[in-house]
Amino acid sequence: MPSRDRALLLAGLCTLLLTGAAYAEQRQPAPAPGNPRILLLPRRIVSGERATLAVLDVNGRLAPGVTVNFSNGDHLTTDQTGRALFVAPLNAGTIFGSIAGRPGRVATAIVMPSEAELSQVDIKSVPRIASLSDRFDIIGHGFCGDADANTVTVGGQPAIVLASSATSLVVLPPVDLEPGIAPVQITCGKNSFPTVSMIFLGLELHADTSPLGAGEHRRLTVSVTGTTAKIALEAINLAPNIADLVGGTAVRHFSSGGPENTARFEVVGHHHGNFLISIRLVPVTAHPAP
Repeated sequence: MPSRDRALLLAGLCTLLLTGAAYAEQRQPAPAPGNPRILLLPRRIVSGERATLAVLDVNGRLAPGVTVNFSNGDHLTTDQTGRALFVAPLNAGTIFGSIAGRPGRVATAIVMPSEAELSQVDIKSVPRIASLSDRFDIIGHGFCGDADANTVTVGGQPAIVLASSATSLVVLPPVDLEPGIAPVQITCGKNSFPTVSMIFLGLELHADTSPLGAGEHRRLTVSVTGTTAKIALEAINLAPNIADLVGGTAVRHFSSGGPENTARFEVVGHHHGNFLISIRLVPVTAHPAP
């Protein structure tokens, strides 16, 4: 399989997911691959210009053939790569997109940059830290609305652009990237951007996924590699009717810091069936100096 196609399939690594069961005899199959769950839109799109969106399934894999509805009445369908190219509406403001048949909406801002801004080639903001297995956003000017027209490398290795516009990129790091500091380089046609450095962290989840009884408490431990600093992590309970995440549906904790850098969460069995918890970094944004 070509490396680009393999990387697109591995977009499923975008969050740590823990799946378990409340009772073995009541165990249900995990959601089927291809079940669309996550819509990715560039944070900003430029009025009248092209942009690319993406849809991920419950396992984080790019999902082809998914219909996306916009609040202005537009509809489109993702192609075989799980993405779709579209032209932004002309009127500035906020537009919402949603996956057909699923609740929830994703917002993006339609902007009308000045001629001077349209001619700029720069990076306005980039995360200071990112997960090796999670997407991250870059904001600037001069990117390509067609995702595949952007070339992004991290540590010299090609990354995947999941969604894009002239002012925003959503990027998935290379599969074989090691934890630590890495340079990020971006080009789009003749536009070449200043190199920025980011810290990429490895997140490894340690938990017992054996059957969980009603009322039983179980600890989830996340190991962080690539830094000894305290890092903010967020756990989200994707099946609150099955198990309770102690602290609420979405819970944030800091890791301990130090050589053994870990964070802990806890779940409690609630009803029969599968439980599903996602854990990801809380973004920290930096603004590169001109």
